[in-house]
Amino acid sequence: MFLQGDILRAAVASGTELGQKAQSYMDRGELVPDALILDLVRDRLSQPDAQEGWILDGFPRNVEQAKFLDELLAEIEQSCDCVVNLEVPDEVLVARLLGRGRTDDNEEVIRTRLAVYRNQTAPLIDFYRDRQQLVSIDGNQSIEHVGAALRQLISS
Repeated sequence: MFLQGDILRAAVASGTELGQKAQSYMDRGELVPDALILDLVRDRLSQPDAQEGWILDGFPRNVEQAKFLDELLAEIEQSCDCVVNLEVPDEVLVARLLGRGRTDDNEEVIRTRLAVYRNQTAPLIDFYRDRQQLVSIDGNQSIEHVGAALRQLISS
């Protein structure tokens, strides 16, 4: 599984040209632009360990990135089998995040993140549903049940 943040951190740590570009945005407290994120994802999916398959976590985050991903996958002759949506009620998400005990997790910040999600990321649900690539899983279950559902999806 490749997490968007992990891809960024690995590129920065390795000092690659893409990593240095990403670092300059991060140092200024800015979001790394979509085009650079796409270049980082392209680089990661082109590596030998991704040839047997991959899971992207945290990417795409909006419909524009999803379109970029389509173009990238066509370019590198790979495909996306499905997109997983973990469905969890907002109140459960708030409680879970508050329970992590992180200093940046307070209710106001969490609710702002949820609003950003609804505005920018939630449209991906319709985007992938319309393409018959969306698989929704009830995320309001135990880790064991959610994990079992994900393992079953991957093995099918």
